[in-house]
Amino acid sequence: MSRVVGHDDLLLVTLDTLRFDVAAELAEAGRLPNLARHLPGGRWEERHAPGSFTYASHQAMFAGFLPTPAAPGPHPRLFAARFEGSESTADGTFVFDAPDLVSGLADAGYRTVCIGGVGFFNKRGALGSVLPGMFQESHWAPEFGVASPTSFESQVARAEEVVAELPADQRLFLFVNVPSLHQPNWFHLPGATRAAGDSRKTHAAALEYVDRHIGRLFAAASRRRRCFTIVCSDHGTAYGDDGWSGHRLGHESVWTVPYAHFFLEPGAP
Repeated sequence: MSRVVGHDDLLLVTLDTLRFDVAAELAEAGRLPNLARHLPGGRWEERHAPGSFTYASHQAMFAGFLPTPAAPGPHPRLFAARFEGSESTADGTFVFDAPDLVSGLADAGYRTVCIGGVGFFNKRGALGSVLPGMFQESHWAPEFGVASPTSFESQVARAEEVVAELPADQRLFLFVNVPSLHQPNWFHLPGATRAAGDSRKTHAAALEYVDRHIGRLFAAASRRRRCFTIVCSDHGTAYGDDGWSGHRLGHESVWTVPYAHFFLEPGAP
């Protein structure tokens, strides 16, 4: 990563609230054709989330603590703030002298852009301004939010505009928080109703919706040069698992998340 930064563009996509088991099942069943073609071996990597809800997890990721491989470590990190005694900073780690990765990439000459989704990115109050406030440029609109059935395609359209407006020689760090998996997601499954609410099936339908549009995001991100891309969940959510529902709790359905990183070559679909 120390050789990637400064050379390639960077894309970080958090599929907010996506469970690992649902993501793995859909990839295995061939129901995620646009994502699976980029996943190493066509499979998601199982990892542990750095937090059990959006705010905590993103604060950690923006400090360089991406989801951790679900196996004994230590595991070398892609990004790390410089501090003594770090056991996960390796020779290839991009080390930054800043309080967060976003600022570190800005110091390295990147244009940092956030396209928000869930409420922690909506800039409607002080708390919803903390995470987008790390970026040089941030975008949120009601059509990007959790209540919009077309949230992700609206975000992709904004991302296309952002890329089109950048000078050709300007490196880009683009972050997109995708809200489609977060509740409410019942409207992504034909025949589901508001009264019946969300379920594991509607969660899966929401991921299929994201897959139908993510090719456009990948194409935009790699339009100007090679793009190093991370796609992961920030945490999962429970749908009655062992009696648990929701997240911000310590159940396996919340802590276990899908992760992948890969390069997008210019012109990638």
